Amino acid sequence: MDVASARSLLERLGGAEALLTATGSELIRAGAAPSGLPLFLEPDEAALARDLRWLGIPGHSLLTADDPGYPPQLAATAGAPVALFVEGEPSVLSLPQLAIVGSRAATAAGRETAFEFAARLCAAGLAVTSGLATGIDAAAHRGALAAGGVTIAVCGTGLDQVYPVEHAKLAAAIATRGALVSEFSTGTPPVAANFPRRNRLLSGLARGVLVIEAAARSGSLITARLAGEQGRDVMALPGSIHNALSRGCHRLIKDGAALVESPEEVLATIGFPDLAAAAGTGAQAMGGVRNSGGELDSAKEILLNALGFEPAEFDKLIERTGLPAHAVVSMLQLLELEGLIESLAGGRYSRIPPRQIR
Repeated sequence: MDVASARSLLERLGGAEALLTATGSELIRAGAAPSGLPLFLEPDEAALARDLRWLGIPGHSLLTADDPGYPPQLAATAGAPVALFVEGEPSVLSLPQLAIVGSRAATAAGRETAFEFAARLCAAGLAVTSGLATGIDAAAHRGALAAGGVTIAVCGTGLDQVYPVEHAKLAAAIATRGALVSEFSTGTPPVAANFPRRNRLLSGLARGVLVIEAAARSGSLITARLAGEQGRDVMALPGSIHNALSRGCHRLIKDGAALVESPEEVLATIGFPDLAAAAGTGAQAMGGVRNSGGELDSAKEILLNALGFEPAEFDKLIERTGLPAHAVVSMLQLLELEGLIESLAGGRYSRIPPRQIR
């Protein structure tokens, strides 16, 4: 049942409570399809009780299709959910949003880019929407929070659980400054089939989708495809040809996605050129705010990940890794001796492309 049909049914019956207590004949007179009657007449009582317990907690709510607070941007898309579970402030779902998605196994440079773009776009007046996953998603949420902006996490589980579990603190912060949203009832686990459905909700809420680092086969490309089908702007950041996580972005650009290199270009692409100056001002105000990044198994991997695929200065590597200067010096020397990196003019370092490594 689509949003338009659900709204019509709810209006004719007088709301969600009347819908749940209606008889079969009343449902049919109101316009319900006979094939859908078991859903209303034979509900899962245990699941319903679980949802009601969750909804009884302050800050938890359910937006149904007939609710004036249901996000209009999403309602206009085909297959929009008839109800949304929300933890946090429901009204933020109607704010102008930019979805930022990308690889879970993002490089340090990719996470830093997502963080900074999110912060600057929030400073320009947009809310940042993502999927709470590790990598690019988490960095985008953190960048929005660091800028004092609004961020929305679209989840592929019921909102009585956090996936991945290590993002529990991040999820709590998002609920305080924005909202967590899901079409899945409580108790729904993180099964693979849920995430493509989550992705169409993510793109449906937003004005456009920005992809930062994505492999050739990536869930982010599904989000981008769905965004295109929904009439949203699709944008991608280009990267090094030596980075496997650039291939998905390059493929999107070949297929017609907008190539963007700055938050100002993102704003112009989605029709917010008047906010571009604010994004630039926000960048100056953000100053030294940076993404903290994730943890890897060894100091060598940490440093290579922090180096990414573009030249980086020594101070930048210390900042990205969080390692003491003497440890970074030692590791750079070791990596250079191993032929994995090279030193450049101006105190910069760069990876040696794989085909050049002997």
